[in-house]
Amino acid sequence: MRDRYAAVLPSWWRTVAVVCAIGAAGAVPFLDLGWSERIIVVALLGVQGAAAAWLMRERPEVALGVTAAAGAGVQALGAEIGPGIVFVVLCVFAWLRPARVSLWGMGMVAAATGAVAAAQGRMVAVWPVAALLAWSWGALGRAGAARRHSEARRAALEERARIGRELHDVLSHTVSVMVVQAAAADDVFDANPDLARRAVRNLEAEGRQALAELRHFLRSMRDAEAADPSGSVPGLGDLDRLISSVAGTGLHVRLHREGMGDVHVPSGVGLAVYRIVQEALTNTLRHARAGRAEVVLRVADGCLDVDVLDDGAGESGGTGLAGSGQGVAGMRERALLLGGTFEAGPDPSGGFRVRASLPMEAHH
Repeated sequence: MRDRYAAVLPSWWRTVAVVCAIGAAGAVPFLDLGWSERIIVVALLGVQGAAAAWLMRERPEVALGVTAAAGAGVQALGAEIGPGIVFVVLCVFAWLRPARVSLWGMGMVAAATGAVAAAQGRMVAVWPVAALLAWSWGALGRAGAARRHSEARRAALEERARIGRELHDVLSHTVSVMVVQAAAADDVFDANPDLARRAVRNLEAEGRQALAELRHFLRSMRDAEAADPSGSVPGLGDLDRLISSVAGTGLHVRLHREGMGDVHVPSGVGLAVYRIVQEALTNTLRHARAGRAEVVLRVADGCLDVDVLDDGAGESGGTGLAGSGQGVAGMRERALLLGGTFEAGPDPSGGFRVRASLPMEAHH
């Protein structure tokens, strides 16, 4: 598999390689060498620059090998300027390749420069240490790129999960209600046309509401600043409409508010409460075979508590909402993201209960 970081070499690298080689060549006139030796050193520096500029992007192993070999010749002839730009190339090589690959490159450069230095009897330890430092710098750069890639991927996955959760919340309840209304209309179509017509009107209203929420959601996805702050983001004020839509399915729902008064509820908490109630009632319609449900909102100790209880038997002996799977997981995630608590399970008195407590102070 192609290394995901092999293509991150910037386009200006060629300029850097050539400038570094020219800079090293600028020291050649000051070396105590004959003209022929000076020409050889300049040629070797040119080979290094060319290999780094034109081979590093597609064939970095070859580029490192060529620059290391040419660097050994430069170092042998001009010990004062060392092995040329080989350490620059080694640093980039460690950035482009995983450690298990780049380590052998570091070893090769360290061995070559150390061997030449040993033959000259000077600076034997300096060049291997320089090779280690160059490799370490490049490896750190690669590790940073890998970390940024991982963070970006995680952010993308989290955003994808958030979008999926929002779409689930927008559509799941409405579609469930529409299915029940359609079935009711079909059952009484011949016997009670007025009742069937009323169910069809409810179908239309629910469909329009779902489209409105979808439009707002998609507009928010395109441009967060374009979202209408007074638009269709649901909150506590929409619970009555939500419960009215459920009532048309035959499920009788009562809503109680305790200690609300003039308490200001942050929009994020209001949205979470709305979605939790929506999902709980949707699961009641789908799984609980319930006739009644009760929703209680209570403000106490700086928290907004929501309690949803149905009287259903569920699909397997009183499990109620337990068959909701990802629905319960989504409700729990919403509560935990706000620093709250969440519980869902069979109630000792019968039916199924969903409880969430959401702190409000931290979200003002």
